[in-house]
Amino acid sequence: MTHNEAFSAGNVAVITGGASGIGLAAAKRFAALGLRVVIADMAGERLDAAAREVALTSLEGASAVRAWPIDVSKLDDLIRLEAETRSAFGTIDVLMNNAGIQPGSSIFGATADWRRIIDVNLWGIIEGSRVFAPAMIAGGRPSLIINTGSKQGITTPPGDPAYNVSKAAVKAFTEALQYELRNTPNCLVSAHLLIPGFVFTPLTANGRTEKPAGAWTPDETVSFMLKSIGAGDFYILCPDNDVNRALDERRIAWAAGDIIENRPPLSRWHPDFGERFKASVADLSKV
Repeated sequence: MTHNEAFSAGNVAVITGGASGIGLAAAKRFAALGLRVVIADMAGERLDAAAREVALTSLEGASAVRAWPIDVSKLDDLIRLEAETRSAFGTIDVLMNNAGIQPGSSIFGATADWRRIIDVNLWGIIEGSRVFAPAMIAGGRPSLIINTGSKQGITTPPGDPAYNVSKAAVKAFTEALQYELRNTPNCLVSAHLLIPGFVFTPLTANGRTEKPAGAWTPDETVSFMLKSIGAGDFYILCPDNDVNRALDERRIAWAAGDIIENRPPLSRWHPDFGERFKASVADLSKV
């Protein structure tokens, strides 16, 4: 893994959605690298248990770990998180806007469901970045903002439109954020878009207790993320045990081709184009 200075021992990382899944795996890995870690999530035993797990991996023990209950859809909670982190540790070098929900949605489903998904998945990332970034920029230290997106925000498959909308917007926002950062004089902060593959987490378990063979573990995803950031990647496009990068690239190119070729939207799932898509990836092992 090529090292990024932001992950240096003694630095500080804040992870929203840090009580489970990819967020918890990241918190444990960062702590093992010697970072002081703040995990933020909804209040409850899961957050308390996560803090104990992270403390066990920390090079400095429990004194280098904080677990604060917040709701990322509430701006005041994010402002408090930033202030309390600086009060406790003095600086913030890594911000991982990772909190997300996927309760399922439909086009004509309840407005409250749509608003909750977008408030958490999108506004949590927008406001998290806007709250934390100014002081990170002013600090003049090599720093990172990692926003968790989704392949569903790129190829937008049918079935969960509110989630897809939120994650498509996260992609657009993070691209704009990185553009802003790289054009800010003397700015040493960079933004990165984490695009997980199929990862076995509480969000994706759907009642399963054993990891499906096709899924990666959260720890595998974090290892890939660290390697990609070390290489300077903005788009951290993760494979899994079923889908390799080549297939991801074909799917993404096909989605873009709907516009270029003026096909119906989501033509990959359209009866007049579905077989054509399958033929376009026939040389790859899995569709």
